[in-house]
Amino acid sequence: MLRVYNTLSEKKEDFIPLQEGKVGLYACGMTVYDKPHIGHARKEVAIDLIVSYLRYSGYQVTYVRNFTDVDDNIIRRANDRGVSCDELTAENIAAFYRAVDALGLTRPDVEPKATEHMAEIITIVEKLIEKGHAYAAADGSVYFAVESFTGYGKLSNRKLDELLAGTRFEPEAGKRNPLDFALWKSAKPGEPSWASPWGKGRPGWHIECSAMSSKYLGDSFDIHAGGRDLIFPHHENEIAQSEAASGKPFVKYWVHNGFLTVEGEKMSKSLGNFITVDDALDQYHPEVLRLFMLSTHYRTPIDFSYAGLADAERRVSYFYETMKLVAKIAGDAAPKKSERSEAFIAEFRESMEDDFNSPKVLAALIAFCKFLNEAAVSKKTRPAADEAAGYLAAIGEVGKVFGILQALPAERIAAIQDIQLKRAKLTRGEIDALIAERNAHRKEKNFAAADEVRGKLDALGILIKDTPDGTEWSFK
Repeated sequence: MLRVYNTLSEKKEDFIPLQEGKVGLYACGMTVYDKPHIGHARKEVAIDLIVSYLRYSGYQVTYVRNFTDVDDNIIRRANDRGVSCDELTAENIAAFYRAVDALGLTRPDVEPKATEHMAEIITIVEKLIEKGHAYAAADGSVYFAVESFTGYGKLSNRKLDELLAGTRFEPEAGKRNPLDFALWKSAKPGEPSWASPWGKGRPGWHIECSAMSSKYLGDSFDIHAGGRDLIFPHHENEIAQSEAASGKPFVKYWVHNGFLTVEGEKMSKSLGNFITVDDALDQYHPEVLRLFMLSTHYRTPIDFSYAGLADAERRVSYFYETMKLVAKIAGDAAPKKSERSEAFIAEFRESMEDDFNSPKVLAALIAFCKFLNEAAVSKKTRPAADEAAGYLAAIGEVGKVFGILQALPAERIAAIQDIQLKRAKLTRGEIDALIAERNAHRKEKNFAAADEVRGKLDALGILIKDTPDGTEWSFK
């Protein structure tokens, strides 16, 4: 039985979807005023893993992820650059797609934009006014009346009276209560706006997600995902406006990923540690970045560092080297299940059923690869071809859910080496030439000269291994 940690109850719960065999999942997407950064990558990889495992488990998943393509930050950034909001958001949506596609992330079934759902947004706002949960201000803005919703604070575990007591400022003009939040903002000069019953304006941030999730998943659905930073006020406000409008429970399971820091500090441009996905992928292969993100449980904070990426790179290379070794044994044999491969799959499923515990799966994968490498060294323990093919199939089964280990080993090893060469400012030709020189000395039995060349390779950070198929090399 799959168990999922629910932020709403603050505990793990048995996962029982509202409709048997089907799952509706909504994820808060990117506000596209800038290029995607590694914090976005962390969230997207976590959600992709959850969707992938649910589908692996046989669920029919409808995955919806929105784009916030109108808000204060977008308007400010577009004005600073002297471009239209549409031009800015189109540019950053394209950058987002390049990043998630490079990481091998599955595209959602629906990717709605706020600007394309004004009719749905206005309908919900009208319904909230009609039910007494919202009010229009004199300037044409509309606010949600927080005190009208008795369950306010249940997701973030905050009490309304405590929130009010902690408020030390007067309400904004038009607000009845400082905690009330905007559902509709009246138009200002130079800003994009749409017609509404209250005059021209644009939606507040929170209402767009309620409108889009209800359109594509219904008033009640199974999973709402996002970063922990969205719990309050964004997701709290989503619950209030959605449940006040529909009179139904909004979401059954709230799933939030942990924060990302960089070398122990919050990521920000002012600290000079703002890292885009492009920055990270310029230094490391996408599969390495993905494995790095999966090495920490999705609910746990993760500290980004290039040393951590280097460790992930070694693990990815190790997995592919193991696959290459086992593939050589397997040849063209059909896969045969064995007790060891079945035990590995069982451990994978048990770990994932426990709130998608990816680090535990990776630990099992490392142990499995260690077993395969040790078994391959001796004829007595080396698996038969069909059994070896079964081991490869098991790795592939797990890797498919994780979005890793799907490439041909030789091709992926070469691709990672190309990036390593770029970092080291070396070329493959330089290394191949030194290896050829060393092998020529060895053929002439000039072992002192051969060792001298090996020393040069070692100084460059290159390890070499002589095999029956020739000399192979890797970075230390």
